Amino acid sequence: MISILIDIAFGALAGFCAGKLMGTKATLLQNIILGIVGGFVGGLIMHLIGFRATRVWAQFIVAVGGSCLVLWAYNKYFKK
Repeated sequence: MISILIDIAFGALAGFCAGKLMGTKATLLQNIILGIVGGFVGGLIMHLIGFRATRVWAQFIVAVGGSCLVLWAYNKYFKK
């Protein structure tokens, strides 16, 4: 249970950072929620291609990358 809460907090931080990197016009709450989803997406993509991020900084980079991907898709397909 604690691990899931840590993953959610980690994703929220990654979403905040991804929002700043991408310069989105999404609200802070949207960035955090999309960041949580992006953290899981980044981890899933890494798992599917056979890589494991074992260090905390590598996990953070994967989470920010996944968050950027989700924010890009959100801005492209849902924000008009």
